Amino acid sequence: MAPIFYSWFKAYYPGVEPEVPIISTSSAVLLLIAYTLIYVLPFYISPTTRPSPQLSRDAPSVIRGRIRLVTASCIVSSVGTFVLLSSVGSGSPLKSLHLMGYFPIGVAEALQNLGLIVILFLGPLFEAGIAEGRWRDWIRLRGLGASIGSWIGWRNLVAGPITEEVLFRSASVPLLLLSQTSNTTIIFLTPIIFGLAHVHHFYEFRVSHPHTPVTSALLRSILQFTYTTLFGGYATFIYLRSGSLLSVILVHTFCNWMGFPRFWGRITAADTVMGPEIGVGKRDENGSNDLSHGEGLSIVWTIAYYVLLIVGA
Repeated sequence: MAPIFYSWFKAYYPGVEPEVPIISTSSAVLLLIAYTLIYVLPFYISPTTRPSPQLSRDAPSVIRGRIRLVTASCIVSSVGTFVLLSSVGSGSPLKSLHLMGYFPIGVAEALQNLGLIVILFLGPLFEAGIAEGRWRDWIRLRGLGASIGSWIGWRNLVAGPITEEVLFRSASVPLLLLSQTSNTTIIFLTPIIFGLAHVHHFYEFRVSHPHTPVTSALLRSILQFTYTTLFGGYATFIYLRSGSLLSVILVHTFCNWMGFPRFWGRITAADTVMGPEIGVGKRDENGSNDLSHGEGLSIVWTIAYYVLLIVGA
C-alpha cells in the first residue's frame, strides 16, 4: 500500500480498514474514462459546437457553447466523486471537499508551486521578458484585461485550466486513491488519459485545415499529446503533494500563458508584440505559436537562454 494513501485514508476515514479497496483500480480508471467522454463527446453533438470547414473551434459561438458544456460535465463528474467519497465509512462532506482540493484553498501551496513553475520557465521568461522587452508590460499588467476579455483568451487562460483541473485532478485522483492505486501509477496513468483527451484536436485540425498534409497534422497531434501528457504528470504530482486545486489551476494557466518553450533556434528581439487576445504564449491552437521577430541579438543571448532553460528544468 502506498504510504501517502494510507496516511490519507486513516486521517479521514479512521473507522474503516483499507485492506480491501473501496473500488478497484480498473473501476476507477473506467470512471475516469467516462468522465473524459462526458467532457469531450458533447462537443460533437450540437452543430453549434461542432467544428466544420466553415466554423472554426475558435469562433466565439463555439467557445461559448463548449464552455457551457464542459462546465456541466465538471459538475456531473464532481458530484459523482463527492457522493462516492462521502459514502465511504465516516466520510463527511467537508472531508470530501478537502480530498477534492477545495478546502482549505491552499493559497501558500499555490504560490509555492507557481514559484516552482516560474523557475522551470526561466528560459522562456528570459526570452519574452528581457530579450523581447515585455517585462514592463507584465509589471503593469498591461493587456491582461484584453487577454481574458477575448473568448480565445478566456478559454485558454480561465475556462480551460479550471474545467480540466476540476475533472482530471479534483474529480479523478481521489477515485484512484480510493482504489489504493500507488502514487507512481496515479502520476503516470492519469496524464495519459489527460493527453488522450486532447487527441480529438487532430480531427478538428483536419476539418479546419483540409489542405494540410495528413503527416503534418499527425505529427502536430503527437506533439500535443506528448506535452499535454507530460504536463498532466506534473500537475498530478503537484496535486498529490499539495492537495490544492488552486495550485494546479494556477500552474495550468501559467503554462498556457507561456506556451511551448523553444528547444531550438536563435532568439531575436521582437519588432512586434503579440496582440492581447490570448496572452504571451498560447495562440490559436489551429495556428502558430511563433512571434514576429525583428533584429538579431548577439549569440550570447541565445546561449543565456538555453543555459537558463536547462538550469530551470
